[in-house]
Amino acid sequence: MFGINRNKDNKRDDIRSCSSIVLPLLPLRDIVVMPHMVAPLFVGRKRSIRALERAMGVNKQIFLAAQKQANQDNPKENDIYRWGSIATILQLLRLPDGTVKALVEGKARGIIDHYLPHPDFFQVEVQQLIEPEVSGPEVEALRRSIYSSFESYAKLNKKITNDMVVAITNIEDPSQLADTVASHLTLKLEDKQKLLETLSPLKRLEKLLGYINAEIEIIQVEQRIKNRVKKQMEKNQREYYLNEQMRAIQKEMGEKDDFKRDLQDLERRIKRKRMSREANAKARNELKKLKLMSPMSAEATVVRNYIDWLLSLPWYEKSKSKIDIDEAARILDEDHYGLEKPKERILEYLAVQALVKKIKGPILCFVGPPGVGKTSLARSIARATNRNFIRLSLGGVRDEAEIRGHRRTYIGALPGKIIQMLRKAKTNNPVFCLDEVDKMSVDFRGDPSAALLEVLDPEQNYAFNDHYLDVDYDLSEIFFITTANTLHSIPAPLQDRMEIIRLAGYTEFDKLNIAKQFLIKKQCEANGITLDNIELPDDSILFIIRRYTKEAGVRNLEREIASICRKV
Repeated sequence: MFGINRNKDNKRDDIRSCSSIVLPLLPLRDIVVMPHMVAPLFVGRKRSIRALERAMGVNKQIFLAAQKQANQDNPKENDIYRWGSIATILQLLRLPDGTVKALVEGKARGIIDHYLPHPDFFQVEVQQLIEPEVSGPEVEALRRSIYSSFESYAKLNKKITNDMVVAITNIEDPSQLADTVASHLTLKLEDKQKLLETLSPLKRLEKLLGYINAEIEIIQVEQRIKNRVKKQMEKNQREYYLNEQMRAIQKEMGEKDDFKRDLQDLERRIKRKRMSREANAKARNELKKLKLMSPMSAEATVVRNYIDWLLSLPWYEKSKSKIDIDEAARILDEDHYGLEKPKERILEYLAVQALVKKIKGPILCFVGPPGVGKTSLARSIARATNRNFIRLSLGGVRDEAEIRGHRRTYIGALPGKIIQMLRKAKTNNPVFCLDEVDKMSVDFRGDPSAALLEVLDPEQNYAFNDHYLDVDYDLSEIFFITTANTLHSIPAPLQDRMEIIRLAGYTEFDKLNIAKQFLIKKQCEANGITLDNIELPDDSILFIIRRYTKEAGVRNLEREIASICRKV
């Protein structure tokens, strides 16, 4: 008997069948039973159980066909594949929960010709198909390739034993070889159904070889992924184990594990500290990094120091300036004799500040010979304005990093002197004295005077960027005062940013008054005597000035008076 079937791929194949038989149909979920395959089936649906019972009662033969959708409990005729296996029931066992366990063995391929009406189960008329005989070198080559590929697959898949491999290598029949190997592969239901519907053993072996090689590639990729994950997990577990061991050792030695407490303290300080938006975001990002680090790592120390620097700077802390001009004038006169031009400029600044809430901090440069009171005048200005006073000596500074700081990539990096002094001042609006600005030098490490251009420029210093902090810091509230002995060694661009105030040398009359009002009283206190123990008339002071001192300032005069006090 010959028939024609239109297969799933819409191809017409000549199908040779030996006979038609009527058999009960058992729809299968998620499994395709191939010929020459023994499989256990667990059956729970009533219609399927009745089909098994009917088959056991007649000749133990049943037709097994897979459902297209496994989640359908009551499949229709169109929901079941037409191709399937004619099988023999080897064993039937009822389980306590009402289900049935059946052990079946596939015998031959079959195709459903049509369904027969039956009230209790599916009954179909099936054509038992005859497979064509194949032989030749192509079949032999495919068979050897299947043997080799399956051995490789078995080495990767632990579920396949050596006995199975030996049994398969002993199969000579191409059709039985293809079906047996296919039953041991973890293929999709659709792929197994395609193999079942391929009647030609030659074509079936070709498809099967492609499926085996694809499965081998998938398993190899899975193993590579598992190995990578395993190595990463082993590394993480090793680090965790070592960290826990370290903590245990510290506890045994009496050391407290304060790292978590320190992190919580830093987080609280960042929340409380008023900083610029950029600095706050930077501090929070660095804290996140610190939480992920080991407390014993060198990088954790660097990050912790950086956060400490951000939190310790006075971003918005200011001292309340005095606006009492008369009181400021009294303080300046009390500390210094003469120097009318600098005093006048300070009083002008205070007068403008009384009218305007915020002005740019002035940048004054006192130029004069040694000993005329440049540095002490800066200190008096801080006292008169009720601001903190900080002084930075620039004599001999030749590295640009002294002003701008080092980047954090360097070991032992720190911010520049400007930021360090502000941390010491604890306010954002101190009087900042840059002493000996004319004594800076230049070498291969950079020009510090060029770095000062940004610091002393009112149009730029509101966003001063230190290399270590790497965030903008506002210097515009600072009252900068620089001192110098000469102007010719100060670069012209730097001079252009400062208001030059020259302090000329004192006259004999000025020195006499300074000695009487300041120096004698100061040296008496320094040498442990009182004004009652010494008497220096004007003629004696003038004699000292004319014969023992030849200077613009009063330092030598002060030393001579100190020598007299020590003789008393």
